[in-house]
Amino acid sequence: MPPSQLKRLKASLREQGIVGPQQSKKQKKQNAQNGGNKEKRINRNAALSGIREQFNPFEVKTSARGPKFEVTTNKTIGGRIAKNVKGRPGVTKGLGEENRKKTLLIEMQRRNKVGGILDKRFGENDPTMAPEDKMLERFTLEKQRRHKNSSAFDLEDDYMPEELTHMGQSLSLDGPALEDDFDEEGLELSDAEDHSSDEERQARKRSRPTDGEEGDGEGDADKPERKKTKQEVMKELIAKSKLHKYERQATKDDDEDLREELDNEMPNIHELLRGIAPKPKPPAALEIPGMNPDRAALLNGMDKINFDKEYDLRLRQMALDKRSKPTERTKTEDEKIEEESRKLKKLEAERLRRMEGLPESDEEADLSPEDEEEEEDFGFGPGIQAKSSLTEMGVEDEDKFVIDDDLVASGSDLESINEDESSDEEEKDAEDEDIGFLRDLLTEEEAKRPEFLTGTNGPIPEIEMPSKNGTNGDLAYTFVCPESHAELLKATKDVVLMDLPTVVQRIRALYHPKLKSENKAKLGAFSVALVQHISYLANQPQKPPFCILETLIRHVHSLAKTYTLEIANAFRTHLKEIESRALSPTAGDLVLLTAIGTVFPTSDHFHQVVTPAILTMTRYLGQKIPRTLADYTVGAFLNTLCLEYQRLPKRYVPEVIGFIENTLCALAPVKISKPPGFFPYHESKISVRIEGGEMVSRQLKFYDCTPQDLSADDEASLKIALLETNLRVLDAAADTWVGKAAFYEVFEPALKIVQYLGSKSCRSRLPASSQTHLLKTTQKLGLHLKQAQLLRRPLELHHHRPLAIKMAIPKFEESYNPDKHYDPNRERAEAAKLRAEHKREKKGAMRELRKDANFIARESLREKKEKDREYERKYKRLVAEIQGEEGRESKAYEREKEWRRKGKK
Repeated sequence: MPPSQLKRLKASLREQGIVGPQQSKKQKKQNAQNGGNKEKRINRNAALSGIREQFNPFEVKTSARGPKFEVTTNKTIGGRIAKNVKGRPGVTKGLGEENRKKTLLIEMQRRNKVGGILDKRFGENDPTMAPEDKMLERFTLEKQRRHKNSSAFDLEDDYMPEELTHMGQSLSLDGPALEDDFDEEGLELSDAEDHSSDEERQARKRSRPTDGEEGDGEGDADKPERKKTKQEVMKELIAKSKLHKYERQATKDDDEDLREELDNEMPNIHELLRGIAPKPKPPAALEIPGMNPDRAALLNGMDKINFDKEYDLRLRQMALDKRSKPTERTKTEDEKIEEESRKLKKLEAERLRRMEGLPESDEEADLSPEDEEEEEDFGFGPGIQAKSSLTEMGVEDEDKFVIDDDLVASGSDLESINEDESSDEEEKDAEDEDIGFLRDLLTEEEAKRPEFLTGTNGPIPEIEMPSKNGTNGDLAYTFVCPESHAELLKATKDVVLMDLPTVVQRIRALYHPKLKSENKAKLGAFSVALVQHISYLANQPQKPPFCILETLIRHVHSLAKTYTLEIANAFRTHLKEIESRALSPTAGDLVLLTAIGTVFPTSDHFHQVVTPAILTMTRYLGQKIPRTLADYTVGAFLNTLCLEYQRLPKRYVPEVIGFIENTLCALAPVKISKPPGFFPYHESKISVRIEGGEMVSRQLKFYDCTPQDLSADDEASLKIALLETNLRVLDAAADTWVGKAAFYEVFEPALKIVQYLGSKSCRSRLPASSQTHLLKTTQKLGLHLKQAQLLRRPLELHHHRPLAIKMAIPKFEESYNPDKHYDPNRERAEAAKLRAEHKREKKGAMRELRKDANFIARESLREKKEKDREYERKYKRLVAEIQGEEGRESKAYEREKEWRRKGKK
């Protein structure tokens, strides 16, 4: 059985020599003399601390688990055994508690407290410093502080420590006005070493005059001059420098005056050299106080009659001068729209009055030619001419229209021209207003003089009358905003087709969304009706000019910026209707497919309107078996639209190439024996081959897409136009998809078909223009195919010696440590090291935060207990005092009651 804890403690004390036999007096005396007691006391304290740690199981912490891999080693990198790693949690906890009391506790006590006195006296609260040490340290700090403040280069410090003063005057004897009145003649020093020589004494006497020599000029002349101080020398130098500078400036000023005088007399000298007598000086001007010098010169030497005439002439000329007028403020966009709408309504009322034959009002009768021209240039002139091209119409951008002020882009050339014209007209109107004022000043004879026939008094040039309003001159200025296609047909029933773009423009101007809140909904419905009307017009047998349809499409494009959802739904509705007739589209369907490509972005991967439109076109190109020339024309039109859609995204559309190759094979003068490639070849039941003869080459027109009866010559011209158009489309497709990986497989059959058309059997039946197109297309496709074939080289091995196979030989570490990570990637090892360090620091920070929170909770609880204890003590004291007073008063009451009871007896 092991010994008990008490027996082990006694044994340890005996082993360390703390307990044992007592020493004799002689031994104690010897130890005191030798200093052994002091050493023994130190050893005893060390032994007791060791025994205390040994017998306290909570003072030392031993790791419960050993190393992870005992088979390798049981020592760490530092050489310590892992099993015996110890810690002192008690000491660590005590140190942490002390540090928190010095920092965290002080912050808690100062929290929510403002002000207070902070004692910064050095050594005041340090009990380890003696009073002498405190005084010495304070003296040293004071000396250092003074040394820092007294700098020899401080310009703001006027204190000179090396110069003594008294009441603001220097006490040094270097000054000229100071002298020492102490007479040291006849005094001899007792110490011979301190006694100066005779030469030094004579020099001192010579440096200061005696009382008898004051005021004696002869004696001063014989004496040598006193040496000047540095300050006096500098002052004298500065004074001389300023004097020289002033003299140079004065000399320069004199030279300038003389030069100016000579320059003024130079013309007289030239006249004298040429023999011309000098002009007499004009008489002195009459000086009248308070009068302008020019007017005084005019009065001088002039009689009264001439003066009055000159005065009247100058007055009239001054009246003719153009008066400055205040500029008008810039109108806001809402004000401009409102003004435009009001002017349209006014013009419509005037047109209705003229149509009914009513007499004109005074305002209309006084309308000047300039106003009529302004009315015509406002934006509603003669309309669009029937046979004008887009360039002649001024349509170069999707938001620019002919004479369309509402759609002109801000900052464009057209807008600047209109602004210049409007500013010129405003200046003319302002000059007309001044005519009445000028007529009262001029007489009939003076009005004929040439100097007065300028400006507003000049002859008015003839102005051409404005052209008609619309094609027939009776186009209305205001219209009801149609909200359906039926209402639009009703509103434009009596309108000429060429005036339709002008009507659409005026409706947009009258019902602008900024004029009224309900106009936005009206214009949204009008946009849907306009989309339907474009398809309706294209399907009409009258075949309206395509420029009119294009102008309406541009209006739709402009409206789509505001009413995108309404217009998109209208297009989608029409695309659903096309599904029932996908293989036989009408002219209106083709126009709307064209409008979709101009209104919406075609480069999106998926679009709610563009994607169904592309699917509709490819369905026709892939499934339609052409039977007439109109079917081939529709296919060529859709091929062009598909390439235009894919101009930016460059996505491959296989139906386009297939339809082009079918069309070329069908139009070939001689049937090809075997179509090259694997494209879907359709043999037409009706022959559409080019038969040869005299044929005129032309371009395809839009209405060639509609079935119509053609003569033999027109049919032949249409076939040639189809052939050349398909060749141009094939050329454009090659440019679009030249970078595709399958370019060679796609265009190799097309090249063979084009080469067959250029062969001897077919070339003789084609016109010269078609042969030229064939030659250019063949050369271009051949060049592209060669480049594509060069880019598609077969796979081959690398041209270098064979590389050795990497061997996975194990790598051994001589001093392997399982606690250490051996990562060959240095960056990854550094990152892992940083992550481990961050994790360790994070855990340490969280541990410290938990300890701080526990310390704050303990201190708060302790403060609360102290407050409660103080409150309880105070409460008990007060209760005791109250109870004492109540008992005293109760006893006094009982005594008084007993005394009265006894008194009654």
